[in-house]
Parts: sequence; C-alpha cells; structure tokens
Amino acid sequence: MKRKMRIRRKVLRKSRFKSAAPASPGGTYDEGYNAGYNSGYNGGHEEGYRQGRYDGEGRNEWKDGVEGLIDSFIPSYEILPDFTAEQIVAAGVEHLRPQMRHLLTPEEIGARILHALDTRSPFSLVRIGDGEILTLSQGVVLSVDQVREQGYFLGYAGIDVPDFEARDQLRDAIRLASVVGIPKLRVRNYQPLAIAAFRAHGLDYHSLALTDSLINYYLYQAGYMSKIVSGRRVLIAGKLAEPLADYMRRNGVHVVDTITPVEGVKDVPRVMAEIATRDFDIALVAAGIAAVLISQRIATELGKVAIDFGHLANSMIKGEAPFQ
Repeated sequence: MKRKMRIRRKVLRKSRFKSAAPASPGGTYDEGYNAGYNSGYNGGHEEGYRQGRYDGEGRNEWKDGVEGLIDSFIPSYEILPDFTAEQIVAAGVEHLRPQMRHLLTPEEIGARILHALDTRSPFSLVRIGDGEILTLSQGVVLSVDQVREQGYFLGYAGIDVPDFEARDQLRDAIRLASVVGIPKLRVRNYQPLAIAAFRAHGLDYHSLALTDSLINYYLYQAGYMSKIVSGRRVLIAGKLAEPLADYMRRNGVHVVDTITPVEGVKDVPRVMAEIATRDFDIALVAAGIAAVLISQRIATELGKVAIDFGHLANSMIKGEAPFQ
C-alpha cells in the first residue's frame, strides 16, 4: 500500500520551517501577530526546550532538533546570533551541492517512456514508498518486530511480516527496473531508510536511474499521461482496473484488457501468467507493493512498457485528476 501522496500533502500544507510575516503599515497586524506569536511561543517553548527538539522535528526519534544539532557544531563560547537555523542549513546544503544526486524530471521520464513505446523497447517505472521501504528493511536495517510495529498497514498490501521472500523479490525488482522512484523527503521511513536499505542489500543507488516517488503525479501534472497512452494499446492491472479502464475509455483511450484483482505479492505469478497472454503496448499497474514486481517483470520478461501507476488511479476515478 502506498501512502506517498498523503504524506507529501501534509508537508506541503504545513511547512516545517516558518518565516515571520512582514509587518503591515497599519500596525494592527503587528499587534495581533506579536500577541499570538508570543503566546504560542511562551506556551510551547518550555516544553520544546525540555524535549530538546526544534519545531517539526519531534517525529524524528533518532535526531536531535535542528537548533540543537547546529549548537553541537559551534565551538564553546561562540554563537551565530545573526543567522537563523534556516540560513545556516541553507549555507551547508549549498556547500554540498556538488554531492547532490539528480532525480530524473517528469520531462526526462516522459521522453524515455515515449521513446520506449516508439521503439518497442522494454521500460519499467517503479516507485518505492514507505511500504516498500519497510518490506525491504526486514531483518537487514530494522528488526522484524520494528517492521511489524511501524508497518502495521503492510497486511493490506499483501505482506505478512516477516516475509523475506517478498523482501528479496523487491530488492531484485529495484535492481532490474529501468527507473526507480524514491522519496525526496528526509523523514522517518522515507529517504533515509530507503538509502540504508539499499546499502544493506548491496544496491548501488549511484548506478540506478532515480526519480521522485511521486513521479506518477508529476507526469500527470506535466501532461504526459495522455501523451503516453494516446494511440497505444493499454493494459490495466490492479484492484481498480475496471473503473480506471471505464474512465480512460470515456476519454478515448484504447484499453485492450484488465487484470483484476491483484491479491498482494503472492499473487504476482498468477497475474504475470495472465498478462503474458495479452497483447498490449503499455501496462498501467496500480497494485500496491506488487506493482513494483509486476512492472519490472513486464519489462524484463515481456519486453513491454510498464508504469507503477499507484493512487493516481484513485484520483482519476474520483474526478480529482481530469484526463489531460
């Protein structure tokens, strides 16, 4: 089960670092703002100070707060009073710019997919969210008990922890996929845990073609979804395959068939056997963790194009993402 969009929306709605609003000429805004700010600050500062955590960092169990972390790098009897935590962090990030790893953009991914379709070349786009990362972490980064506790939702995605066979299948699928979407967010069970799991499994992420795990939404927003399916024979696999097929057919897409349901990772062999009998150009797979395995195998075993479609299917069916 992928919960990527929900967590990203939360972050977008509420920035972790808030800057003070500019003063208004009339002064009314200043008075209200200062009164509210001081009240909230005084009420929360003491508790926050006792916890030693910066605002927004309380969820990171293994990290000190940003301010405390900065303090640990400043020599005794020295302070940086003229710089905010944001400015200090920004300066450090800028210093590390040469070490940044490029994530393929929607335009780059869209061009690769269209090229694969035009040349009838195999291509798979898979995406790794918290469910996949926790599955991949079983027994190598996190204990089984930790994964069971933090991945309480994995049962709905077809993973009965411990499931080391699914873990290893996921590892192999990531290694063989054309492009792998990973979380950009540096929060618990997302990017940091993904990189740790990659290292534990000997997956060299420097050699992988990487993109943002929300690339399915970004491709849609950039108008590539309609370009990708236009004039193609489309196969749809997953729990929502039928309603998604109806939606796309109403918008002129040639959906040749659907494979549904997909009952988790253990159902992948049956689903692949069915897919192998179908004639199509591109497959859209919305099947939770199983979508990673199915998409990769469609490319490597059948020589087709496959996209891990995810919850974009839900958004389209609900009318939240009009066809474009």
